[in-house]
Amino acid sequence: MEWKTLLRKKRIDQITSELDTSEKRGLSKLKKTLGVWDLTAFGVAAILGAGVFSTIGNAAANGGPAVVTLFIFTALACAFSAFCYAEFAASIPVAGSAYTYAYASFGEIVAWIIGWDLLMEYAIGNIAVAISWSEYFTGFLDSYGIHVPNYLTRDFLSASRGFDQVSHLLNQGHELTRLSSEGVTASILQSYDAWLQAPRIFGIPIICDLPALFITVIITWIVFIGIEESKKISNALVILKVLVVFLVIIVGAAYVHPSNWIPFAPHGASGVLKGVSAVFFAYIGFDAISTTAEECKNPQRDLPRGMIYSLLICTLLYSLVSLILTGMVPYKLLGVGDPLAYVFGPEGAHIPWVSTVVEISAIVALSTVLLVFQVGQPRIWMAMSRDGLLPPIFAAIHPRYRTPWFSTLITGLVVAIPSLFMNLTEVTDLTSIGTLFAFILVCGGVLRLDPKRPQLQGGFRTPYINSKFIFPVIVLITILASLYFNQEGITQFFTLADPVHPDLPPWEVFIERIPLAVFSIGMVILAFLCFVKNLSLIPVLGLSTCSYLMTELGITNWIRFSVWLIAGLVIYFFYGFRHSRLSDGNSTKIKDFSSLDMRISP
Repeated sequence: MEWKTLLRKKRIDQITSELDTSEKRGLSKLKKTLGVWDLTAFGVAAILGAGVFSTIGNAAANGGPAVVTLFIFTALACAFSAFCYAEFAASIPVAGSAYTYAYASFGEIVAWIIGWDLLMEYAIGNIAVAISWSEYFTGFLDSYGIHVPNYLTRDFLSASRGFDQVSHLLNQGHELTRLSSEGVTASILQSYDAWLQAPRIFGIPIICDLPALFITVIITWIVFIGIEESKKISNALVILKVLVVFLVIIVGAAYVHPSNWIPFAPHGASGVLKGVSAVFFAYIGFDAISTTAEECKNPQRDLPRGMIYSLLICTLLYSLVSLILTGMVPYKLLGVGDPLAYVFGPEGAHIPWVSTVVEISAIVALSTVLLVFQVGQPRIWMAMSRDGLLPPIFAAIHPRYRTPWFSTLITGLVVAIPSLFMNLTEVTDLTSIGTLFAFILVCGGVLRLDPKRPQLQGGFRTPYINSKFIFPVIVLITILASLYFNQEGITQFFTLADPVHPDLPPWEVFIERIPLAVFSIGMVILAFLCFVKNLSLIPVLGLSTCSYLMTELGITNWIRFSVWLIAGLVIYFFYGFRHSRLSDGNSTKIKDFSSLDMRISP
């Protein structure tokens, strides 16, 4: 097996001609129903969700009012990537997102890696959203006196840990009724209760998150029966939650105390950057728009517009909400799971009806995020199956609903079953690192494309700005500014001292700093390439900003991410490499899935 075989590519004209041939022969049966408004709504549905109703609180508690700058910086990183996504989406209007783009620019092995990465990104992101939805939903029911048993609202591991922690305190002589005043959270006490009250089979407590399963099944059914139904539901729910966010901004503005914005960055840059994962998690999802390319009426025109419009709308809303929240109450009080409801509760403006509306809209918002991601993931399975890297059944289209039915069902199972039992506190960063990796490859892919290639009629092309001098100057200024303003931090970096955890052994400190060291060297190399090769500035900025954000996610997430990719490579070499339509001896003709659809579809 030669290395060049692993890097075999599908030309852009080959991909588009295959799609045209498939459509003419009636083999591509996805329903073309999406316009620019629908795509923008899908993007807003995916972006304006858990971030604005949940993670923004902890980010603000760490960074203070300056967290607004992190939202803007992260939005810029996404915007640079969005331009690159838009160019690919206009050139290759095929389902598959970054997977298909990597196939055309880097080759098959890289395409498999990014496809496998996207499957992890969507699956873990959806599981996290399903569990968050369950927490909001059960909390809302509790406020109206409807109590779902604790053993049906959390995972087994959390219940076990909560039981062990509370039992340890009780054995030390603490009273159960006084634990909440001694710093034990309500969630831990509920976990303890869940372990005690759960029914048992052969002595094993039956503990699961039933509402998370419920919402996943409902959303999967909606996605299964058609893109038209998904579109209508998404559009309606997006309008509702955007109106609620405007309500928060308008009503909250009357309760802002400018004194709460001072100091603006109480914990400096390090405090602001602690929220990188939470803030970036708020933005992931605009790339899901590109997975609907084959269901767009005019993908060359509408996909780029949908991506950019949704990103602009959500950046404006996130920035305004972060300023309103930090202005209404001191930033230290925002480290809660429901910050928007909190600032209108007794500790804030004390407007109960607004707080109730926010709680309801949070349930709606999380539902739309889950809906868009459940639409996106099956289409990536489908694209990989068409290329032979997965079994053909993953590309089967339902004859009535015209959706990738098998991939949709598998996606539902992959999310529903783990959401019953999993604790994702330690792995949610995987969603962010996977998305950033996809963004980096898409930006790099644009740099590898021939700038003189013909442009499709009505297509989008990333504006070319020569980075020859601009990017090297940016790198130089960054280095000089770091040396001048952060001398202590640079000294600590090279002495392997961790000011936050001084007891860490030097080898652990060294490992944690590997990502930042690799990034720094990489940026110097990239600056040199910009000077020599006159690279396009926008994809260069997208690649560099996303690479930096990855360094803030910690070496533990890099290790977990690497393990996932290695597992995917094993599958590729055992199945995908041999069955690829680009392999010697395999037919390159369009595979006829029509008989397969009729024979095995439910």
